Amino acid sequence: GMTRAPVFSVAGVSEAAALADWVGDNTDALREAAESTTSHGELQSVDPYVVGDSVFLRFSFDTKDAMGMNMVTIATQAACDVIEDETTASLVSLSGNLCSDKKPAAINAVEGRGRTVAADVLLPTEVVQERFGTTPEAIAAVNTRKNLVGSAKAGSLGFNAHVANVVAAAFLATGQDIAQVVEGSNAITSVEAREDGLYASVTIASLEVGTVGGGTKLPTQAEALDVLGHAGGGDPAGSNADALAEVIATGALAGELSLLGALAGRHLASAHEEHGR
Repeated sequence: GMTRAPVFSVAGVSEAAALADWVGDNTDALREAAESTTSHGELQSVDPYVVGDSVFLRFSFDTKDAMGMNMVTIATQAACDVIEDETTASLVSLSGNLCSDKKPAAINAVEGRGRTVAADVLLPTEVVQERFGTTPEAIAAVNTRKNLVGSAKAGSLGFNAHVANVVAAAFLATGQDIAQVVEGSNAITSVEAREDGLYASVTIASLEVGTVGGGTKLPTQAEALDVLGHAGGGDPAGSNADALAEVIATGALAGELSLLGALAGRHLASAHEEHGR
């Protein structure tokens, strides 16, 4: 779900622990306050994180077909008002960066933010040989040493080749918040050579997309969503944004296979040289 994580100050760790317990006991009251501000959003959870005399509360909402940042910000403020009225905690900032918005963050890679989506495919060996000019084993080796070992050595949160390219293109075309490509690059590409071909998957942990609100109302972007068949609110609510996330994940998987195949076949440089890009 879409998250917002306010930070509160308390007297010390004992009071911080008490606040965390209070939140667990009073989630229904926080849900009532938060959901009173929106006709669509639903509070899913409130997770406390204590750091000394600071308490971060990570609110997660189902925002249906909206990306939902504005929705959850307003809803979280209403819940924070209840917390300040009923406890000794003082709100320092409505956003405490544990959300975490528009920055690389491990919490988004692990817990997710927005939508977590996956796509996979099994390509027959002959298709790999014909289309990529290489073998499933070679592509799997590139993925392991580049996307897994190389990313780990670099301390990267993204274990992929270039998922951000597809996410950025899709975000521009469909009116998403382009700064949230950061979270969209939180992806793991897995590849395995099997007896019957090449298995590949892409899992994007924190893809923040919507089909209503924001830039989705711009004429060209609305047209792009219409071409995809996922413009506006879905039936049931949330289904259009879910489908858009699946489209982006599928495109990202295609992009990963293309680049990994080019690297395995050793024609990446020549392709750039020939086509001038």
